[in-house]
Amino acid sequence: MFLLSDFMGTTGGLVVWFLFLIAMIYFMMIRPQQKEKKKQEALFASLAIGDAVLTTAGFYGQIIDMTADTVIVEFGNNKNCRIPMQKAAIVKVEKPKYSTNVPEKKEDK
Repeated sequence: MFLLSDFMGTTGGLVVWFLFLIAMIYFMMIRPQQKEKKKQEALFASLAIGDAVLTTAGFYGQIIDMTADTVIVEFGNNKNCRIPMQKAAIVKVEKPKYSTNVPEKKEDK
């Protein structure tokens, strides 16, 4: 009769443990990094001029110009404070809320 304890003592058991460890490394380390990278690429793809951004340094600013890998961000109320930086330095993006002249509908009770 073939028992599990006999199997675990052989080289087949070592192969099973090795595969288990590789699967754990994949699901605990590699896959989350891939998900985070896709999320960051989607963030960079959604950047547009006029977006309010938060940088890795903790500064809030507004994008005034963009190139392939850099953006020029304007910080604060001072229009002279414009700093070029890499897109990778952007952590969070807030799209501007455009107001329309259409009044909101109120529900009748």
